[in-house]
Amino acid sequence: MELIDTHSHLYEVEFDEDRAEAISRLSEKCVKNVYLPNIDIESIDRMFELYHSDTKLFHIMMGLHPTSVKKNYKEELELIRKRFKGEEICGIGEVGIDLYWDKELVVEQTEAFEIQIDWAIELGLPIIIHTRKAFEETFKSLKKFDKSKLRGIFHCYSGSKEIAEEIFKLGDFSLGIGGVLTFKNAGLAEVVEHVGLEKLVLETDCPYLTPAPYRGQRNESSYVYYVAEKLAAIKGLSLEEVAEITTRNAKNIFSHICSL
Repeated sequence: MELIDTHSHLYEVEFDEDRAEAISRLSEKCVKNVYLPNIDIESIDRMFELYHSDTKLFHIMMGLHPTSVKKNYKEELELIRKRFKGEEICGIGEVGIDLYWDKELVVEQTEAFEIQIDWAIELGLPIIIHTRKAFEETFKSLKKFDKSKLRGIFHCYSGSKEIAEEIFKLGDFSLGIGGVLTFKNAGLAEVVEHVGLEKLVLETDCPYLTPAPYRGQRNESSYVYYVAEKLAAIKGLSLEEVAEITTRNAKNIFSHICSL
């Protein structure tokens, strides 16, 4: 059996004291690939260090997280783009629009998002999209582009089945399903019931959004196993079937790695 964590921040400081142990637990839970999305300029070196420690296990994405977008976002994007050189980048992410905390920089977030969509199209890479309280704004940006050239993952999906249907019309997108699936009363299980397994991939977003039975503790990539277990129960399938299909989905998304 093979599982893939399509969204992990295992390079973050929360793992500094026991990262090696967290990595060792991956094989115990059949996790064979871990995809690392960037956040901002400050996270790049940490992410690259983890990636270069095992380039078969770890894979990197580059982007500017929407909550890291400031007035000087163009300068930061330029610096991030320069760091592409010489690395195998497998996606643009995580990028998007986040209006949960405030809407003061919605124009800057939108412009940064669209610049990075252009990167993805130019390089033929998937986009890993973070959207929070901003589906309308995110859709408006995506509709400016040729949908035949858009593909990727709506990370940490938390919308309705109707919104999911709209997402699938915008391009070749899958939904990233993580620990929230295991939360009681979250409503995600009911949504997932109505979405075909071929449009789902697994993720943890560790160290955040820890699934049951470890909710309240630090999340880690090996816990993607518990997301797969829950998804199997919802779909009435075996864990092995869910692992096979979601792993195939993830590999298809990240099939075109761009060497720069």
